[in-house]
Amino acid sequence: MGKFNLLVFSLILIIYCVTICGNLLIITLVSYSKTLHSPMYFFLTQLSVADILLITDIAPNMLNIVLHGQTSISFPGCITQLYFFALSETSECFLLTVMSYDRYLAICYPLHYVSIMNQVLCIAFVFVVWLLSGSVTSFIIHGVCSLDFCGPNTIDQFFCDFYPVVELSCSDTYIVHMESTLLCTAVIVLPFLLIVLSYIYIALTILKISSTSGRLKSFSTCSSHLTVVSIFYGTLISMYVLPNEGQSQIISKIMGFLYTAYL
Repeated sequence: MGKFNLLVFSLILIIYCVTICGNLLIITLVSYSKTLHSPMYFFLTQLSVADILLITDIAPNMLNIVLHGQTSISFPGCITQLYFFALSETSECFLLTVMSYDRYLAICYPLHYVSIMNQVLCIAFVFVVWLLSGSVTSFIIHGVCSLDFCGPNTIDQFFCDFYPVVELSCSDTYIVHMESTLLCTAVIVLPFLLIVLSYIYIALTILKISSTSGRLKSFSTCSSHLTVVSIFYGTLISMYVLPNEGQSQIISKIMGFLYTAYL
């Protein structure tokens, strides 16, 4: 192994270990600390599960490529990687939307927050999130598997992402692209608009608070979530919603790396 490969291998391994340990720590702390038994932290544990699923889906294969130089992957392996990648990304979209609704209730309706956002509703939200994510992902995979691949099957990306895989097909991909556009609207654009709408109401409510300390305290409960939403949706929209013709492969790979390791 050359020095450069060793450096890349070490960097990926460190990112992978830190991500896994950090998210497991979050799950453990929320599970055992009674002070963290709140809806926001419950949703945060689900976000950690999705993040562990995402990084585990991509990082081990990248480590194998750097360590052994084995750059090939079987078609079933590629489809499996695409499935879990899409599942984790879709679930994170929905979870961030649910978390924004949680912040909206906590700040705009603080007196009714506990009665509305109860344990039953939280579990129902999480169940629906994973059910919808699994359904959407299965629909995407079904579309990809219906295509014919004639070769050469070389993906110019460090993992099996949707568009690089579809571009390899020798079939007519019009229907698959139309389906992906509709799904992107449902999974990315609509939740993003709901988050923006929630934060508009949150901002209006915060501005009505008379004391400066009260405003800062209210804003501090949303700042971390707002930062994650900005990075996550910014990269997703640039990759899957905006036209990407003419976008260099280097930029595409950087954006891909950013939304797989944003937490």
